[in-house]
Amino acid sequence: MARFSISWMAALLVALPVLGDTIVLKNGRRIMAVKVVEEQNHVSYETRAGWLRLPRTMIARIENGAVALTDTRADEVGIAPPPLSAQAAYADVAALAVRDGSVDPEYISRLEAAAQSGNAAAVNRVAVAHHAAAQARLKNGDTEQAMDHYRRALSFAPAHTDLLLQLSYLHLRRGEYTAAGECLERARRASPDSPEVAKLTGWAYYGQNRTEQAVEEWQRASRLRPDAEVQRALEKAQQELSVEEKYGAGESRHFVLRYHGGAAPELAKEVLRNLEEHFRALESELNFTPAEAIGVILYTNQGFADITRAPAWVGAINDGRIRVPVQGLSSMTSELSRVLRHELAHSFVQMKTGGKAPVWLHEGIAQWLEGARSGEYAALLVTAYERKASVPLKVLEGSWMKFPDHLAGYAYSWSLAVVEYVIASNGIRDIERLLDQVAAGSPTEAACVSVLRMDYAELEQETVKHVRRTYVQ
Repeated sequence: MARFSISWMAALLVALPVLGDTIVLKNGRRIMAVKVVEEQNHVSYETRAGWLRLPRTMIARIENGAVALTDTRADEVGIAPPPLSAQAAYADVAALAVRDGSVDPEYISRLEAAAQSGNAAAVNRVAVAHHAAAQARLKNGDTEQAMDHYRRALSFAPAHTDLLLQLSYLHLRRGEYTAAGECLERARRASPDSPEVAKLTGWAYYGQNRTEQAVEEWQRASRLRPDAEVQRALEKAQQELSVEEKYGAGESRHFVLRYHGGAAPELAKEVLRNLEEHFRALESELNFTPAEAIGVILYTNQGFADITRAPAWVGAINDGRIRVPVQGLSSMTSELSRVLRHELAHSFVQMKTGGKAPVWLHEGIAQWLEGARSGEYAALLVTAYERKASVPLKVLEGSWMKFPDHLAGYAYSWSLAVVEYVIASNGIRDIERLLDQVAAGSPTEAACVSVLRMDYAELEQETVKHVRRTYVQ
């Protein structure tokens, strides 16, 4: 994250319509409104100039502010799950295995009993039934039970490529790249020319910071079958390799580091030492240990901009790797240590929740763990809330990468205040419980109701009370 000046709040208060709705006219014009009221034949909308009115016949659609701001979320793995090719031939089995959204374990047990003979058709029925059950579990957010279904099916068909692909995909989604690679190795032995195996193997290598091998796998996948998703991943990885071609390398127990040739080798060693210290602290605070080594790349300023293509307000980024510009530094500074701790916190949250945590919770936790507190912006946060210029947490669940500077500054400060309130009220264990609920598939607001006994609106209200009581006299 970047540090923001207090000017973000002034800009936010001036730009209230940004937080409202957008009226899109049929001629393409977009009107930003604080509030929109739809009537039978007209639409009324509020701006700083007052209330105005348009006939419905002129309007193409109305975009809610939350959708317009946050519809940039990307899948962490970057690909859709692979299909189960045998399912279409056994549609009746899938329908009986899952009825009205509920798994029928007795029916699946009967199929398993029939498959004990090793009959190919019976084994395929078990595979389809467990796949249907796994997908039903995933819809309910239960990744662990979904994986258990695939493991159970593989006990009957250990070389079933489709099942191995499904299980490896779920390992990838959870950041378990080594486990995914083991499944994919079995799948390759069964189907050496499968483009899906090559495609997912590329992701497994990429997650393990083995970019060269990832490129080789994606090139192989492209030769076997052209795929737009593979091509995008391949181009990104090749660009990284070209930028990092002359980078030095280092590693420690939990980290794999690459650093640009102009960086002092001593700085690289200090970064690894610093990260290991932060790792031990975060491991204790979040009661979690990442299973995979974490990639860290120290860039020149230009290299960082070329690879991340992040907005100007972003000072570092974690997209599965911790990417930090360090041009001009020759030794560890308190600011660099803070940035490393912040980005490492993202890695912990990402792996602990399998990529399910919303951005506001990610950023609030990362800031609190780096040592930031809400005092500097307290009065302005209270003012924004009282003037109804605050942004609902629901809006802040998705990506912030397209936010303008002032809105990004607000989003960071508001998220920190919410997490700070939760920890001040009941300790960091409530944050741990929230993350566990989100990891299990619970929507974040529902997790807040379960753990904190309050929905988003109540949480926002109590946060403002805490900020006012603690910092604003």
